[in-house]
Amino acid sequence: MGIGIGSSLGSFDYSTQIPGISLMYEQGIAEAGNVGIIGLGGYVGYKSFSLETNSGTLESKSKWNYTIIGVRGIMHFTGIDKENLDLYAGLMASYNLLNYSYEDNSGFNSGNTGNFGNAAGLTLFAGARYYFSDNLAAFAELGYGVAYLNLGISLKF
Repeated sequence: MGIGIGSSLGSFDYSTQIPGISLMYEQGIAEAGNVGIIGLGGYVGYKSFSLETNSGTLESKSKWNYTIIGVRGIMHFTGIDKENLDLYAGLMASYNLLNYSYEDNSGFNSGNTGNFGNAAGLTLFAGARYYFSDNLAAFAELGYGVAYLNLGISLKF
């Protein structure tokens, strides 16, 4: 589970926003010779922005909710001789959902609410985990999801 820093989602100066939040799961599925271990997993991420404006007597609020659902293929490199360090890279196929809502106090809302800009995506990522114990690690991951950089905690079952 991670918290994101930096994002391509949205490009305005927002009144409020939450950082990207992501949850990932993966399972090792095969050995790749002396190179590493191949894993397959899932990804769910969420990020939200809202913008409130006032112009005279008109007050409005817009809100963007992004949800990304993906499947990830991961290569864990085992040839690196660093204790407690797991370096990996991979590819994620995802579906990006955008829910937008708008409301104002004019009484003439245009009905601009719903799912807009939903799209499939394909992205590369790379990361590292440092294990503090057999089951607990901190991770940093660069790539695209709800953020360019995700920092978080990994649990190994």
